[in-house]
Order: sequence, then structure tokens, then C-alpha cells
Amino acid sequence: MKQSIQSIGIWFIGITLTVLLFFVMAFTTIIFLPFDRKRKITHAQCFWWSDAVTALNPYWKVKVEGLDNIDHSKIYIVVSNHQSLADIALMYKIKMQFKWVAKDSLFKIPVLGWNMRLAKHISLRRGEFSSIKKTYKEASMWLRDGISVIFFPEGTRGIDSGIGEFQNGAFKLAIKEKVPILPVLIQGTRDAIPKGSWHFTTKISCLIKVLPPIDTSTYLPADYSRLSNLVRAQLLSNWVTPE
Repeated sequence: MKQSIQSIGIWFIGITLTVLLFFVMAFTTIIFLPFDRKRKITHAQCFWWSDAVTALNPYWKVKVEGLDNIDHSKIYIVVSNHQSLADIALMYKIKMQFKWVAKDSLFKIPVLGWNMRLAKHISLRRGEFSSIKKTYKEASMWLRDGISVIFFPEGTRGIDSGIGEFQNGAFKLAIKEKVPILPVLIQGTRDAIPKGSWHFTTKISCLIKVLPPIDTSTYLPADYSRLSNLVRAQLLSNWVTPE
């Protein structure tokens, strides 16, 4: 009974904060529309939301490392492994401007999807060539406009332990646009949002670790696989094996 009451409280707080975020994002979008075409102010509202969601969940302990590897005067293609829906909340803790490349179904979730549309994140419908082509065209436009883009190159939530194989799109785009790759390791979030249950029953430790950026200026278009393997290897080398 205690776990059920606690879990209801956590979900209520999380949903309430997300609804509040929507109204704040909608307000900032309307007020700053003439001056904030890139929705930077709107996007920045997610920083306090992320801090609040994690701080008010007694089951989550979050550690962030490597923020000094981010040069906020530069743009990146951010490449991260993917473990759960909690990755969305925790990634904002790196406190940088970016656009997600996210599956279309997330944009259809009430409130969460509305927030993503307000921030102008990039929608992708898997398996549809026209959507994939449009997605990478939109990502290129944001990069050229000075906004970083985040990819989860596993394409879906990763394997139970470790990191799944990477798809090549993010790396082809990085080479084409001559934009450095910023690897970000996410670990521990797989159990942060319980799969198949609404109960929070286990305290978990989450790690968000920003690795040093990888210059892509010397890579040729045919080198995308080598670049992909390098990024994945660096993420794996920083993977912390549970004791």
C-alpha cells in the first residue's frame, strides 16, 4: 500500500510539472515569438522542469559528469545511447540548446508531444523514406542555423546491458555538415521508469556523462562507418559495470 501511494504521488507530481511546463512554454512562445525564432527561450524552460522532476522523485539519484566538454559557442551532433523514456527528462541536465530527432509517436502523447512541438523538435516516422529524408533535411537546417541536434542512433531503446548497434544517419550527417560529434553516455535509466508497471519500487542511480567531442572535419563521406564505430567504442569504454 505504501509503495502504491508513493508511486501515485510521484506520477502526480511528474504529470503536474509537465502540464505546468506546457503552459510556461506556450506563454514564452507567444511572448517572445518575434525575437525567438529558434525557440531557445522556450527550450530553456525544460531545464527547470528536468531538475524538478528528478529532484522530487525519491527513487532517482542522478549524477552528471563531463559538462566541461561542452563549448556552448559551438554546435554539435549529440549522439547518445538510449535506455528509456526517462532519457528525455535527464538529457536536459546538460543545459545546452538542441533539437531532438524523435520518433513520431512521441509527438502524439498528450502534453509531452505538445511541448516537443512548441520547442520545434524533429519528428521521424520510421521506415518511411520520405519522412527520413525530410528529417535529415530539417536537422541540416537547424545545424546551419546554429542549433545542435540530438540522435539516438540505436533507433530504439538499447539492449538490456550495454549499447546496441548504431544506425549510420547521424554520422553521415556529421561528416556532410562538418559538425563535431558530442558523445553522451546514459546509464541506469532503464529502470527509472518501470516497464510494464506504474510502481516505483527500486532506488536507481542514473549517470549522464558527456565525453570529449570528436572532430569530423577530416572524415570523408565513405568514413561514416568508421566514425560510428569510434563513437560507440568510446561510449562503451565509459560504461560502468555494476558492482
